[in-house]
Amino acid sequence: MDIRQLKYFITVADEHTYTRAASLLHISQPSLSAAIKKLESEVGLTLIDRSARDLRLTKEGQILYQEAQKLLHHHEHVSFEMDRLKQQGPLELSIGLIESSMFFVPDILTRFKAEYHNVRVSLLETLSLTDVKKALNNFEIHLAITNQYIHQEDIETIPIYEENLVALIPPQHHLIRKETLHIDDLEGENFIVCKEGFQTRQDILNAFSKSGVKPDIQFEIERFETGCSLVEEGLGITVVPENYVRYAKQIDCAIKTIDDAHISRIVYLAYDKNRYQPPIVMRFIELVKAFFV
Repeated sequence: MDIRQLKYFITVADEHTYTRAASLLHISQPSLSAAIKKLESEVGLTLIDRSARDLRLTKEGQILYQEAQKLLHHHEHVSFEMDRLKQQGPLELSIGLIESSMFFVPDILTRFKAEYHNVRVSLLETLSLTDVKKALNNFEIHLAITNQYIHQEDIETIPIYEENLVALIPPQHHLIRKETLHIDDLEGENFIVCKEGFQTRQDILNAFSKSGVKPDIQFEIERFETGCSLVEEGLGITVVPENYVRYAKQIDCAIKTIDDAHISRIVYLAYDKNRYQPPIVMRFIELVKAFFV
């Protein structure tokens, strides 16, 4: 089984006919059919269901199709990187970030750029689990700093720090007078929370559930910045990472700890451990780990 055979197989699966696939691959249909049969013989499995009127993959064929796509992406990426390195030198470093990570990322980037001053760095927001997985699997980023634990065999997910979550209270709200809040203080209040698919939402709602309190969700957001703006306008209360408000621009609302519930989240560094990672990527990962030792 080689890269050429996998490319043939993927093209046949995508086009659903040998005729179109052969045309795209610039080979004869009999040659393509023979190549697929040879692949089946080598793996010892039937990959295409030939009893159906339309070309369909068997269950085994579907598994090979998914894995073959990853292998081809990886092969293309490594080939591209090798050619690019020969012509242009060090590549770009692409990092996926959550909002609260900016309290430490600039410090690490300063150290990194002191060693690799010619490297161009791209910082991309990857907030939800879907965003992170897509960006890593499609090679849009080299690594991610995320609060999502990724249950995927080829993704290395390393915990780097834990941060508390705090409540933001609108100006003039009656809860401002309280030194600290209890979960039940938030019952009945208009609540602002991240939308479905965000781990912070789950962390917050789990804490409410353990305390027997059901939040009155009025707004669902993607970015903490949006939540802060809504709180400043008196539209509700939200819960955000402590590091976000500590290092954010001035916020016109009260910041309160919640003392009867340990509401926190873990932040991870994630990268594809099976993908070729250039030395500059591994160096950045080392700097992140060292920052929190």
